[in-house]
Amino acid sequence: MRNILLVSLIFFVTSVNAQNDEKQGNEAPDHGFKKEKLFTGGSANLGFSNYSTVIGITPQFGYSLTSWADAGITINVNYSSQRDFREYGDKIRQTIYGPGAFVRLFPVNFLFASAQYEYNFIKQNYIPATNGSYAPYKGNVKASSLLLGGGYAGGRQRNNNTYYFLSVSWDILGDKNSPYIDGLGRSNPVIRAGYNIGLFQGYQSREAKRYR
Repeated sequence: MRNILLVSLIFFVTSVNAQNDEKQGNEAPDHGFKKEKLFTGGSANLGFSNYSTVIGITPQFGYSLTSWADAGITINVNYSSQRDFREYGDKIRQTIYGPGAFVRLFPVNFLFASAQYEYNFIKQNYIPATNGSYAPYKGNVKASSLLLGGGYAGGRQRNNNTYYFLSVSWDILGDKNSPYIDGLGRSNPVIRAGYNIGLFQGYQSREAKRYR
């Protein structure tokens, strides 16, 4: 049910904003690339449960498609530690990295719904429980994740894509190797705090003054 609500929210935000733009004439179709709509930045993330912890950083590079939609690409670098993975008392430690892509949709300037796809390469180190049933091992796996959620954006204004943000999301794909899924198949909340840095914003201001 939670996943259905999150997907519905994203489609709802898209529809409402598109209708508002049409009615108010806020944003006529803007053809062509505009470098002042580029942004960079990134986030630090934390995922947790009673059995696991995930920490990492996610650099990003993107483009403001409209006044209410940002999209871009990411690189994920994470570390996770989980206990009671296969049986009580064992541990698994993972180093995770991989590319991704995201979209953020803003119903208002300070709230957004988000979707982020990741394809992660994972280096695993399994530590068995004392007198456990499993042998230690080290290996490599891959996993896809789709994180759906939402958050708060502070300092965001129209025609200025510099802002900080806080978000929470969940992996809805349920891949057993996902760093956001625990040993019981449950999706852990992923909390991210980051900063969006608008590029060429000074250029935009100079152009606006030039045509006054």
